[in-house]
Amino acid sequence: MKEFGYSRATGVKEAVSLLAGDPAARFLGGGTNLVDLMKSGVEAPDLLVDVRGLPLDGVEVTSDGGLVIGATTTNSDLAVHPDVRRYFPALSQAVLAGASGQLRNVATVGGNLLQRTRCGYFTDTSLPCNKRVPGSGCPAIAGEHHNHAILGGSDHCVATNPSDMGVALAAFDAVVSYETVDGPGELPLAEFYPAVGDTPHVETALPAGALITAVTLPATPIAARSRYRKVRERASYAFATGSVAAALDVRDGVVHEVRLAFGAVASRPWRAHTAERSLTGAPATAESFAAAADAELAAANPLPRNGYKVPLMRNLVVSVLTELAEEAAR
Repeated sequence: MKEFGYSRATGVKEAVSLLAGDPAARFLGGGTNLVDLMKSGVEAPDLLVDVRGLPLDGVEVTSDGGLVIGATTTNSDLAVHPDVRRYFPALSQAVLAGASGQLRNVATVGGNLLQRTRCGYFTDTSLPCNKRVPGSGCPAIAGEHHNHAILGGSDHCVATNPSDMGVALAAFDAVVSYETVDGPGELPLAEFYPAVGDTPHVETALPAGALITAVTLPATPIAARSRYRKVRERASYAFATGSVAAALDVRDGVVHEVRLAFGAVASRPWRAHTAERSLTGAPATAESFAAAADAELAAANPLPRNGYKVPLMRNLVVSVLTELAEEAAR
C-alpha cells in the first residue's frame, strides 16, 4: 500500500477544506470499501481525512413524517432505528441484507452511497478497465460478466452498483445533502449517479471535494408497507444478483400507487418508472405485475452470460408485489 497522510477533522468546514487542499485526498468513513481498494492499489490517496467523529450521525423524523439520516450513521444503527423500521421497512431490510454484522457496525450511510463496483476487472489493477483507467477498455463485455448490468450499460462499461441501501433510497426519492468549500448543496438520488455512457469513471454528480452530510427521505406514506427482496449466490455476505425494493397501495383491487426500484442490474440503483406507470390504475394481480415488469425489462440488453437476470427480475417483481397485495387485502 502506498504511504499516505492522516488527519482527523474536527468540523465539516475543516474536513472539506482539508480535501480541497489536496485533490488526491479522500474522506474516510467506515473505510470498509476504501481501505480494501487501497490495499489492492485501485485507490492511492495522499491523505485520508477522517470524518467519523463529525456530528453527522443519527436519524431524525421531520415534521411531515420524513427522515433525515446523518451521513456518518452506521448501517447497523440505521437498520434498527425504530422510525426507519416503522416508516421505511424496505430500507431497514435492504441494509440488513448487505455485508455482515461486523461490517455494518462500521460502514456509514455516506460511504455506502459512494462504494465502488465489485467488478473483478475494476478491482484487478493488472487488467484494463475504463472505470479505473479511462480508454483502456472493458474486458467484462467479452469476458466474465454473469453478474453485470442488463440495463443502462454501454460499450464502455457494464459494471453494476453494489449497494442494497441505495435501491431502497431510490424507490423513495431520497435527496443527498453535501457540503463543499463553496457552501452546502443537494442532489436528488435520481441525479446522484450519472448514466454510464462513455464516462464510466465519473461515478457521481457530486462536486469535487464534496462531503456528504445527510440523506433525506421525504414523507412517503406508501413506504410504511414496503419490502426489499434480494437474490444472491449464497445465503449471506454476498452481493446481489438481483434485488427489488417495492411499496404498493391497493384500493378496491386496483393499484393506486406503487414504488419499484431494482438493484444489481445497472451502474446505479434503477428506479423502474416504466413499470410504475404501467401498474398505476391496473388490477392488482400477478398478471398485471408481470406485464409491468416486462415493460420495464423491455429495455434490457443482456450479455451472453447474464440473460438469466431478465426472468429473475420479472419473477422477483411478481413475487414481492403479490405478497404486498395479499397483505393489503387482509
